[in-house]
Amino acid sequence: MAPTTQTRIHRILDEIGAIAFPGIYDTLSAMICQRAGFRMGFVSGYSVAATAIGEPDLGLLTQTEMIERARRIVMSVDIPIIVDADTGYGNPLNVHRTIRELIAAGAAGCFLEDQVWPKRCGHLRGKRIIDREEYIQKIRAAVDARADRDFFIVARTDALAVVGLDEAVARIEAARQAGADASFIEAPGSVEQLAEIGRRVPKPAVANMIEGGRTPVLPKEQLVELGFQLILYPLAGLFAAARGIEAICRKLFRDGTTLGEEDRLMPFEEFNALIGVEEKHALAEHYGAG
Repeated sequence: MAPTTQTRIHRILDEIGAIAFPGIYDTLSAMICQRAGFRMGFVSGYSVAATAIGEPDLGLLTQTEMIERARRIVMSVDIPIIVDADTGYGNPLNVHRTIRELIAAGAAGCFLEDQVWPKRCGHLRGKRIIDREEYIQKIRAAVDARADRDFFIVARTDALAVVGLDEAVARIEAARQAGADASFIEAPGSVEQLAEIGRRVPKPAVANMIEGGRTPVLPKEQLVELGFQLILYPLAGLFAAARGIEAICRKLFRDGTTLGEEDRLMPFEEFNALIGVEEKHALAEHYGAG
């Protein structure tokens, strides 16, 4: 079953062929992503678990927590945002509701995976997957919930680490036949596996670049040559922010001041511009509340 809707994500890929894009986790990181010039962003479940509840990506984040975070992010930017929907938070009925809720929140698409719930980050140990047919029923539920609306469904499988590449490819092919829009085999462990995935799965295909994870981090040009069009860096912003906050906190704790570290900080005026302070002043004046 071919997708019936030409979504915003399809149009971006038609225009530029392949895109590297970041993971985001709150409204500020989304606004910075848009300000940097990216055409789209991805709400990472790993990052939201870390920043919203201070927990690892082990299925502890709930559907409502993720959708509420996604809603606020989508409202803060104009670019399309794909959201990590994990396993859909249950059976096909839960998936159906999750997709409808994400569409109502303004999301441009989602990743939907085949792990047993509660799931684990794809680059952590101990993953388990559901039966192939059970997963395909979830994809069908997602496609039915989408109907003809602008929503891009990425079929993700963790079968590579659990049972091998052939089963992973078979699951992705079946998911695409069921109406998913893109292919994502998680956590290949070598350039050779990336190349085989790029040859075998239907396009467009996702390459998931996690610094320090299981998959080699490669330049965009090489990944495109290997057959990938959606090149995601889901945790780069989170890792950078964590290191930056840690560095300035250590400086302040050690020296009792941030003097000398001004180049690490976004200037006050620039930050105010990022979050739209002057626009809000203008709006207040327009309504006589300035």
